[in-house]
Amino acid sequence: MLKIARPALLLLAFIATTSFNSPYEAIQWMSWEEAVEKAAKDKNPKKIFVDIYTDWCGWCKRMDKDTFNHPEVSKYMNEHFYMVKLDGEGKEDINFKGKTYKFIPSGRKGYHELAAALMQGRLSYPTTVFLNEKFEMLSPVPGYQKPDAFLKIARYFGDDIYLNKKWVDYDRESR
Repeated sequence: MLKIARPALLLLAFIATTSFNSPYEAIQWMSWEEAVEKAAKDKNPKKIFVDIYTDWCGWCKRMDKDTFNHPEVSKYMNEHFYMVKLDGEGKEDINFKGKTYKFIPSGRKGYHELAAALMQGRLSYPTTVFLNEKFEMLSPVPGYQKPDAFLKIARYFGDDIYLNKKWVDYDRESR
């Protein structure tokens, strides 16, 4: 009896865990270069979202796990943005709009010039950055964001609400 029950229980556990997680759509992360190339090729380019992280940042890892893995967040972000992961301490040069952004050694580690430019000189991890379709700054958002708070910010930019309404008014109205 025990020989039959054990495989049956394992099968039930597998079915239960996979069926509850099936509607999930993982974020389609890309490099900065891939986003630039995709935006240039698409007839109707999306806005750009940049997640600036470091390997040692615990809050960055938590945001990956809690926020970016949230089904509603990942679905919305994939639909409205080119999703870029940018290591704030990355060593690779990035060429963009005629300028080469490099790694700058500083202190124990250093920083990447493009990350510093996007964070407007405030090296804080994680920082998420929203850019329009022409790679123009909409806003950097420093710090860890829970899924609901993050989605509210993402919709403000992704749905073009920012064009007609100040954040304080949108924030007040959407509580």
